[in-house]
Amino acid sequence: MTDQPGALLRELRKRARLTQEQLAERSTVSVRTIRRLETGRSTDHRVKTLHLLADALEAGPEERRRLTDTADRTPTAAVPEPARVPEPVAVPEPVAVPEPAASVAGTGPPPAVDDVLAGAADSLAREVRRRWRREEEQRRVHDPFPLPVRWQPAPASLTDHPENVQRLAPGATAVGVDLSGDVRSVAETYRRVGSGRLVILGRAGSGKSVLAVRFALDLLAARAPADPVPVIVSLGSWDPAATTVRDLLVGRLLRDHPHLARRVAGGTTQAAALVDADLILPVLDGFDEIAQGLRGAALDALNDTSLPLVLTSRRYEYEQVVTATRAPLVWAAGIELADLTVDDLAAYLPRTARPVARDTAHATGVWDEVLEALRTRDAPGAARLADVLRTPLMVILARTMYSEAPDRNPAELLDTTRFPTPSDLEEHLLAGFVPTVYRRRAPERSEDGRRQPHWETERARHWLGYLANSLDQGDGGRQDLAWWRLSRGLPTGTRVLHVTLTSALCMATATWLVGLTAQLWESVEWFGPEVVLVQGALVGLIAGAAFGLVYAVMAALDRVALQPSRVRLRLPAADRRMAGRPLRAFTARFGFMLLGGAVLGVGYAWAHALLRALYLGSSLSDPVVLRGVLVNMLVFALIFGLSAGLVFGLLAAFEAPMDVTAAATPLRLLSANRVTAGHQLLVLVPAIILGVGLCGFLVVGLFQDLLGPLVWRPADAALLGAVGGLGGASSYVLVFTAWGQWFTLSRVWLPLTGRLPWNTVAFLEDAYRRGVLRQTGAVYQFRHIRLQRHLAQSYRPSPQSAGQSATRLRLTRT
Repeated sequence: MTDQPGALLRELRKRARLTQEQLAERSTVSVRTIRRLETGRSTDHRVKTLHLLADALEAGPEERRRLTDTADRTPTAAVPEPARVPEPVAVPEPVAVPEPAASVAGTGPPPAVDDVLAGAADSLAREVRRRWRREEEQRRVHDPFPLPVRWQPAPASLTDHPENVQRLAPGATAVGVDLSGDVRSVAETYRRVGSGRLVILGRAGSGKSVLAVRFALDLLAARAPADPVPVIVSLGSWDPAATTVRDLLVGRLLRDHPHLARRVAGGTTQAAALVDADLILPVLDGFDEIAQGLRGAALDALNDTSLPLVLTSRRYEYEQVVTATRAPLVWAAGIELADLTVDDLAAYLPRTARPVARDTAHATGVWDEVLEALRTRDAPGAARLADVLRTPLMVILARTMYSEAPDRNPAELLDTTRFPTPSDLEEHLLAGFVPTVYRRRAPERSEDGRRQPHWETERARHWLGYLANSLDQGDGGRQDLAWWRLSRGLPTGTRVLHVTLTSALCMATATWLVGLTAQLWESVEWFGPEVVLVQGALVGLIAGAAFGLVYAVMAALDRVALQPSRVRLRLPAADRRMAGRPLRAFTARFGFMLLGGAVLGVGYAWAHALLRALYLGSSLSDPVVLRGVLVNMLVFALIFGLSAGLVFGLLAAFEAPMDVTAAATPLRLLSANRVTAGHQLLVLVPAIILGVGLCGFLVVGLFQDLLGPLVWRPADAALLGAVGGLGGASSYVLVFTAWGQWFTLSRVWLPLTGRLPWNTVAFLEDAYRRGVLRQTGAVYQFRHIRLQRHLAQSYRPSPQSAGQSATRLRLTRT
């Protein structure tokens, strides 16, 4: 095998049977970069890029070394990587394989599974491992080395009886199990728990989420083919009264791994089949983030299951629930994370400050004064600072603000006048994080050559504040920052107005285009330009009001929680397991769209009547005219309703899950939904035109004798079908799909009102790269819930400041 990077990469890609496009999706490296690497046109490639490609290709250690070594030998690699220093607290990649006689949960041999599920589990394991390794790198967990997270067994009052934890038979005596350890042995600690149920407790910012990621990676590194796949699930938005534990797991798998929507024998999805076959090990992160009134019900729901699982929570919130219910999580052992010590800080903080040129050999380090004060406790603020820096979160915030900022001196953290209490000091660190990371300029261009935008610090903080505040509004998800929910914080009235205006504009534009085109037809009556303009305005006004009314009713019934599509359009495969699914999909969609089309038909009938009253002088109070309006309402409602129901029902039958390679990240899911929306529009327009024409002849034929005489000429069918196809399809895509609302609200309305930037996608990705946001599957989250709440609080002005702002505004106007 050659050592040239292009040939080596091309050979690895062909061995994995991937196209360049598929490799780009797996690795998040652009197709253009991959092509330049393989053709030898790229000589300035980054080591990180090659590592991403190696991860996606599942290269072995020797192949990875040879691939990345080619970067070290390129002419432009003038600065060699520093020599590695032995780091006793670094996390080694575990290589031990669990004993074949027991599963990960320690409850005996795993049940046999069929080849399809086994393959799905293996594919999921590879994707989960790839995703969390990338996320760990993004969070800089190993820079310069992981903080030494340690733990001890949790108090006995917060765990089940040892006999239950070890799943012993009646009368058996439990033997002591040592659950102490550190971040390097979290998987080994879990394997000592016979029940496979472990609760991880700790204070806010103590490293529970990072430990959950490391636990998942350690298990996946030593996973046997039949072992369950650890899947991290954030619990902040879980309502146990509305969603069972099983449905929570299935829904999260479908959201983050859309290909698991594929059907297996019996008609269920692969996601549901994996959960039912015990091939998923839930790592439930953030029990304390569940709404306070729901935590008791959540613990009861978990106790009603026998699933092996890992649960993380702050100790105080978990202890409250256990005390109130008088029962901990059944069968569960528990560990509690310990505080960081001064020795931990002394080993970590000096190595985070980048070396700088010094005039003398005895120049002091950035953190020397602070660390000396923490050791001796001589300074007045030393004890308070030591209390604040006992959690990894605060250490990371302090490192960000002071280690790489030459104009900042961490000695100011000892100032008791500025920071009289520990909470004042914590707020200072939280408030300084965003300005610090946005002072750093992002690279001018990305790896694929595109120019990177630059955000002003104050504007970035304002936009982040809106995003954080929106998570506290309504059902925004509490922690999950999903692109399809960014507009959920808008008032219901604003969203109804958006639906009305968008659908009105779509229908009016369609009527104008079709009407002006129809002037070329000599057989069409009274289609002058001025009539077309008025007709378009009337159709848009009435259709918009109808759509807005339907949306308002749906909002009142809480039926408009639009979710991203997990499907694409294709001809149905000849798969017996899919038999019956098209019929179920058709019937589920037909009823809803029948109602929507009928409302549109009624609106069109009234627009037609008003137009005739304006230009032909007919009176709506005339019984003959009124009867004609009522007949048109019925006929148009049936035509539009039946055509919409049939078209959208058939469309549902042609939907298929996304490709296996389309595991969701926020950008991939958004891109896939944009493509799906475009395909829907291209299919819906001609389908509705044809459907309106055929349904028109059918309805007129059926009701000719009962309601006649009815006139339905081919020209009428074509024109009315074109209006319904163009206007109805575009209204549906822009109003009743998650991508449509994202486009019209998050890309237009929110930037127009100053709450988000115009390039929202680039801003979110930039915030992720800077470490303000993190990715959890298909959604973003703020780096920590405390940062989210701080930004939300700073976005919401206090009543006093709001009054002062109003006074200043009045004075300015005067």
